[in-house]
Formats: sequence, C-alpha cells, structure tokens
Amino acid sequence: MKSLSRPDDLAEILRRLRTLRPDTSARWGRMSAHQMICHLADALCVATGQKTVSPATGPVQRTFIKWIALYVPLPWPAGVATRPEIDQEIGGTKPQEFADDVARVESLLMGLARNPGTNCPEHPIFGPMSATAWLRWGYLHADHHLRQFGA
Repeated sequence: MKSLSRPDDLAEILRRLRTLRPDTSARWGRMSAHQMICHLADALCVATGQKTVSPATGPVQRTFIKWIALYVPLPWPAGVATRPEIDQEIGGTKPQEFADDVARVESLLMGLARNPGTNCPEHPIFGPMSATAWLRWGYLHADHHLRQFGA
C-alpha cells in the first residue's frame, strides 16, 4: 500500500505536485488548483498538530469508514465534505503566491514523512490515528486532490 513512509511514494506525490499550474482545471469540485494547494497545506498542518479543526466523527467513521478509506484499494470518491477550518470557501488558508504555497506543501509532506510520530493528533473524522495511519492518509489525501486536477 502506498504511503508517505515509502521514499518512492513520497517522490511520486512531489513529482505530481510540481506538474500543477495555477490555471490547471479541476475534473470535479469547486476549488481552483491554487485553493487545492492551500487545502493540502491546511490538512497537513492538522496531521502535524500545527492546526486544529472541529471534530465530525462517530463510531462508524472512526472504525468502518476509516478502515475503508485507509486500507481498501479504491480511489477516494469526489465530493466528500471537509471541515470548515480547512474548507477553501469558509475558513481555509487563502492562496498567496502559487510557487510559495506549493513549496509549503512540499515542505509539509517531507516533514510528515520524516517525523510521523512527533505528534499524532486525532483526525477530525477518523479519530485516533497512528503515525503509520497518518502517513497512509497523507499519501491518499494528496493523491485524491492531485487526481482532481489530472496530476
């Protein structure tokens, strides 16, 4: 299974990230490519404990949905709502300079890959997560949004 813990998988995500341009069109959703970059940064800040978001979880999300999302080899579906604090139309970080925002995502991805166990906060939907689960989530979340933009 792909994960940010594997150097080749991290390199793949970074390579795909670098193919994006501010005018890259989305295949689905409302975000622009630049908004998506900021959403990835916000979500990675949640994973590293640098940002907190409101929980939206219950027993089904913390067990069954979490297991499916992290371990069933299917791409994540389009249109799943995110938390307001990292939603680009509500409280997410606003885009600044595209190249700088991409560089921030790269740095956050590499930081999570280097230090996955430093801070293992609860995922707002999946609840408690191990370092291994956060690394798997990091790959899948980035992959989902890169596919959104054909990268």
